[in-house]
Amino acid sequence: MKPATGYSNRPTSDDPRDVEAWGLTEAARRLIHARQAPENSDLLRQALSLNQRLWTIFQTSMVDPECPLPKDIRDNVLALSIIVDRQTFDRLIDLDVNKLDRLIDINRAVATGLSQRPAVGTAPAASAAHPAMSAPAPKPHQPPPPGPTGKLSISI
Repeated sequence: MKPATGYSNRPTSDDPRDVEAWGLTEAARRLIHARQAPENSDLLRQALSLNQRLWTIFQTSMVDPECPLPKDIRDNVLALSIIVDRQTFDRLIDLDVNKLDRLIDINRAVATGLSQRPAVGTAPAASAAHPAMSAPAPKPHQPPPPGPTGKLSISI
């Protein structure tokens, strides 16, 4: 993974789920920052661009034939990414910082789901935002399943 540059915080783990959760949280943080500076349309465009690149990585990974996630989870991530695409394009057109809540909420909900670790031998709790986002519990002595992509690297 490339070292992150220009970030005030960085993931402390190399676990793909943690890196993806951090990326989504960082994108949400930048969208919130852009909302707080409505006069700075460049800041909003940069935040939207980062978020779009992140979700494009997820989309690409979901259609990869070697993606290890179950089909229902891949389909749900793709459906969510369509919502993110539409919201992003709408915001790039109108530059309305008052309409960023949906993007921020999606990023936070998925990041929260990725950050949760099911106990070995128990069924994982469903994500409040999207029940199918939870992957099956890992078998004992196996690493947890990767998040949406399992290979996220964000650089600006």
